[in-house]
Amino acid sequence: MLLKSLTATALVLAASTALAQDSAMSFFVTSVNPGNGGNFGGIAGADAHCTALAEAAGVSGKTWRAYLSTSAENARDRIGAGPWVNAAGVTIADSVDQLHGAENNLTKETALNEKGEVVNGRGDSPNRHDILTGSLADGTLAEGQTCEDWTSDGAEAVGMVGHHDRRGLDESPPMLSWNSSHGSRGGCSLEALRGTGCDGLLYCFAVE
Repeated sequence: MLLKSLTATALVLAASTALAQDSAMSFFVTSVNPGNGGNFGGIAGADAHCTALAEAAGVSGKTWRAYLSTSAENARDRIGAGPWVNAAGVTIADSVDQLHGAENNLTKETALNEKGEVVNGRGDSPNRHDILTGSLADGTLAEGQTCEDWTSDGAEAVGMVGHHDRRGLDESPPMLSWNSSHGSRGGCSLEALRGTGCDGLLYCFAVE
C-alpha cells in the first residue's frame, strides 16, 4: 500500500512539473500552417495563429506575437523583452540583443513546437527547417520579402526564411541563421514553400 501511495505521489508531482513547464512556455515553433502558406490574413492573423496553438497546448493568459517583420514593424520590436523559454523549460535567450547575437540558444534541439516536439530539419523527411520571418539577421525588415505583409500566397510573392536547425547547403552565415537564410522560391503558397524545405511555420514569442 505504501509503495502504491508513493508511486501515485510521484506521478502527481511529475505531472505538476510538466504542467509548470508548459505554463512557463514563452517561445515555440508552430506545429502547423493554417493552410494558406505565407498568407495569414496579415500580421494579426499570424499572431492569432500563435495564440490558438498555445492555448490548444494548455498555455493561456499570455499575449503571443509571431516573429514576422512587416513594412510597418520589425520582428525584433514585436516580441517583448525576454527571457523566453521553450516547452521543456529551456531558455532560448534572455533578451532581444542576445536572441539576435551569437550567444542565443536557438537550435534544432531547443526550437520545439508548442507540443514540446522537435521540428524536422535538414536530413529529415520531410524537411521543415525553413521558418518564415520576413527579416534580416538583426530582426529588421527584409524589404520585399514578407509575402506582401503576410497577405499573399501568390506566385510572385517572396518570404524570407531562417533555418531553425542552423544547417544549410554550406557553412556560410546565412545558411546557419535561424531568422535570415534566403527568400522563398516559387511564391508564398504552401506548395511552393514545401518545395524548398518550408512548411509555412512561424516562431512565436510571448511578449510578457
